[in-house]
Amino acid sequence: MSQNTISRNNIKVTGRGTQPLIFAHGFGCDQNMWRFVAPAFEDDYRVVLFDYVGSGRSDLSAYNPERYSSLNGYAEDILDICNALELEDVIFVGHSVSSMIGLLAAINEPEFFQRLVFVGPSPRYINEAPDYVGGFERRDIEELLHTMDKNYIGWANFLAPVIMKNPDRPELSKELTESFCSTDPTIARRFAEVTFFSDNRRDLPRLTVPSLILQCSEDLIAPMQVGEYLHRNLPHSTLRVMKATGHCPHMSAPDETIAVIKDYLCQASLP
Repeated sequence: MSQNTISRNNIKVTGRGTQPLIFAHGFGCDQNMWRFVAPAFEDDYRVVLFDYVGSGRSDLSAYNPERYSSLNGYAEDILDICNALELEDVIFVGHSVSSMIGLLAAINEPEFFQRLVFVGPSPRYINEAPDYVGGFERRDIEELLHTMDKNYIGWANFLAPVIMKNPDRPELSKELTESFCSTDPTIARRFAEVTFFSDNRRDLPRLTVPSLILQCSEDLIAPMQVGEYLHRNLPHSTLRVMKATGHCPHMSAPDETIAVIKDYLCQASLP
C-alpha cells in the first residue's frame, strides 16, 4: 500500500529536519505551487509534497468518482500519505479547499497531527442569509459550473485572475490558468462541485488540533468574514490577517507567507 500511495499521489520528500511538514495544494493546482515557500522550511523540517489524485502528476488511473465525491475521499489521501511515510507530529499546511480536507483528516485521526495551517480557508463558499457570509450566492456557483461544462478554457481564463487578484503581475494569473487547463476537465469539474458545495461548518468544533488561519486582506474566494467566522468557531485557532491580496499568497506573497507560518510555529514551540 505504501509504495502505491507514493506513486499514486506523486509524493516528494525533501528537507534535512525530522518533523514532517506536509504542503497540500488547492483546487486546480499541484505541488509545484509551493515552490516559492517549501524550500524555506527544508533546513528544519522533513518537507512532504504531493498531488491529489486527478491533479499534477498523480496516477489518474487511481481516480475513483465514488471515493472523491466528497472531501472525505481527499482526506483519506492525506491519511494514506501519513501511513505510507510513517509520519508523526505532522504540521499540515493546506491551501484553500485543502484546509478543510486537512481538518477532516485531523478530526478522523488527530494522533498524526501537531498543528494545522490554513491558507485562505473556507468552510462554506455559499452565503446563507442572514447569519453566514461565504462570498458567493448559490446561483454564482451554478453558473460557474455551467461555464466549466460549456467552455472549460474560457472558464479557466476568467477565474484565474479573479482568484489571484494581482493585476499588476499577470504572470501569476497565467500560471494558474495553465494549471487549470492541465487538469483533466472531467475530474476538475467534479472536484469543483465537491469544493464549492461543501459545508464543513459543523465540523469546526470537532477539531482538537491547534490551527493557524492565514487570511488575506482582500480575497474574493474567502473574504474576511469567513476568516473571522473560522476563528470564532475553531477551538485553539489563531487568526493572522496578511497584507497580501488575492487567494494565493504562497505565490503572490511568498515571503510574507513564510514569515507568518514560521512565526506561528516558533511561538507554538515555546514552553
